[in-house]
Amino acid sequence: MSLKFKKVARKVLSGKEKGEIKYYAVAKSSGLSGVDKICKLISARSTVSSADVKAVFDSLAWAMDLELSSGNVVQLGELGNFRLSISSQGAATKEDLNANKIKKVRIIFSPGAILRDTRQNMYYEALETEVEEKECDRPHLD
Repeated sequence: MSLKFKKVARKVLSGKEKGEIKYYAVAKSSGLSGVDKICKLISARSTVSSADVKAVFDSLAWAMDLELSSGNVVQLGELGNFRLSISSQGAATKEDLNANKIKKVRIIFSPGAILRDTRQNMYYEALETEVEEKECDRPHLD
């Protein structure tokens, strides 16, 4: 399989090339696989029903929430690891740094071996579409 990408023109926002237009590759999703589809795929290659897979997913989300909230890293074998990360405002001294300076919490996913292999062995295919100008690097499902 190949990952399709579109060519997008964007203004350079900093550095010596600030204000210039550069072209960048942006990944283009070819569809969306929801929970129901994933459950059916797993069910098709195992002895459990789609409903049982869905029940495990629901319990997994509950257990991950519990473990991440406790400050633990959640290791899910070949799928990968999930952990919490925080961002804070800077403080002039160690004593000035407290919980009020924390701005946000993120959940970081580190892929396991199978997903790392997928990422490293991708083929790429350019879409022949109109070039858009964007200043945002956030992915969008189109």
